[in-house]
Amino acid sequence: MLYRNFRPRGGGEVDVVCRDRKTGELVFVEVKTRSKRDGIRPSDVVGREKQYLMTRGALAWLRALGNPDVAGRFDIVEVFLEPGQRPDVKVIQNAFPLPNPYFY
Repeated sequence: MLYRNFRPRGGGEVDVVCRDRKTGELVFVEVKTRSKRDGIRPSDVVGREKQYLMTRGALAWLRALGNPDVAGRFDIVEVFLEPGQRPDVKVIQNAFPLPNPYFY
């Protein structure tokens, strides 16, 4: 994990910025929590607006690093909470692509 709750001045937001040790990719993560009783998957609420904010945050992060030539991806971590049970955590790798072309 490199950073939590990244909020650049120009807008955007990323819950977690980390590096995948196996691939070396930078990973920009959105964490969403729901109850299984809600009947809604946490990833289903990561719509276009949230993806846009994550993309802006990721691009700001890369600009701050001097635009390195590094692979990156957007993941969603789904956390299901139920009273009296351990959290059920699921990771969706490459949950959505960087829009192309991207103008932010």
